[in-house]
Amino acid sequence: MIPVYFLYSLTLGLLLVLTLPWWLVQMLRLGKYRAGLRERLGFVAQRLRVDDTRPVVWLHAVSVGETLAVVPMVERLRGAGWRVVVSTTTHTGQRLARNKFGAENVFYFPLDIPFCIRPYLKLLRPRLVVLAETEFWPNFLRMARQSGARVAVVNARISDRSYPRYLRFKNLLRRVLAPVDLFLAQSENDAHRLRAIGAVAERVEVAGNLKFDAAPPVESEAVAAIGAALRRAGAPVIVAGSTVEDEEAHVLKAFRLVLKEFPDATLVLAPRHKERFEEVAGVLRARHVKFVRRSASNSTQSDLRGAVLLLDTLGELAAVYRYCDLAFVGGSLVPRGGHNILEPAFFSRAILTGPHTENFRDILRCFEEGGAVVRCTIENLGVTFILLLRETQAREGLGTSAQKVLLAQRGATQRSVARLLQLAEAAR
Repeated sequence: MIPVYFLYSLTLGLLLVLTLPWWLVQMLRLGKYRAGLRERLGFVAQRLRVDDTRPVVWLHAVSVGETLAVVPMVERLRGAGWRVVVSTTTHTGQRLARNKFGAENVFYFPLDIPFCIRPYLKLLRPRLVVLAETEFWPNFLRMARQSGARVAVVNARISDRSYPRYLRFKNLLRRVLAPVDLFLAQSENDAHRLRAIGAVAERVEVAGNLKFDAAPPVESEAVAAIGAALRRAGAPVIVAGSTVEDEEAHVLKAFRLVLKEFPDATLVLAPRHKERFEEVAGVLRARHVKFVRRSASNSTQSDLRGAVLLLDTLGELAAVYRYCDLAFVGGSLVPRGGHNILEPAFFSRAILTGPHTENFRDILRCFEEGGAVVRCTIENLGVTFILLLRETQAREGLGTSAQKVLLAQRGATQRSVARLLQLAEAAR
């Protein structure tokens, strides 16, 4: 078994060296991956060296979505007497986690190379290591278990895209997954897939989806100012959130159709990635669309009637859904797998999505069974917008149903924490 891990570490190291020029270009051109580089390489930040005698849970959440999903879990574990430290991979996830859990408890996840991982295990000495969703890092799983920690995967899911690839390597994955003591799957389908790719069957349980238990988005003063600007317009508001490349053009075409019947309507357009903010602004200029950039100093004082508000800021979209009549969740008109539709459900908003939602298949299934989401295509997006804006009762009914589905599916956090505490107690 050891030669396999040695070969994996050697291959990973060689790949990092060979791709170093690309990483350097990304750092210089876009500023990506520069943040937290020392921490990723195993240099433990001084802020983590706190005087805290509580037993430690190390929880890894990749980015924003996973971080938001584990917030209630962290609160419950802390309430049970544990120090919870949280690692993330992305910069946006890191910023959110520090805001939620305190900088002294948050750091960047180390590269999956032994000399990068070892300093964290030595300092933190976690009794329990918890990974969110599908973070199956071979060296990390093995070293965490060898350190004496119990290892669990929560909110575990296997996507439609990943499943065939995992099946091809299930003999290797069986070794990789062997250190995991407990898998808490989102659904029966995910539990079946975990067993099929090599997880020990007796260690796989269904706990539900943590994302249903996430706290409602908090409205900041900045978001309240946006809301006031949208209310001043006094016309229908459509939010197109988390849009991706090749998708904005279709949304803008649909919005132009809306303006023929609702000339004062406003579209809030929120690209998924900050690297594309300038690109999307260029698309709006090229199409001669009246628009206001949220980052502009006068954005909340502008006349938004018949205009697009380009939400070129981070962390505001979830709360902005409160002010819309229709919420279109992007990444779904084109084959990108879709994004989380739960945020507009908090505010009882009518939710629309495209046909490509593989990444959130179980959540979508719940909403479709509850009559709480409308699927659109590129061709009928604009017509669907108009029909729902005309029919107030149908639109509000969709929003009410969405909130009912959200509330009915809660409880995964309580079930997951109960099992994690049992596992942690066994580690004493």
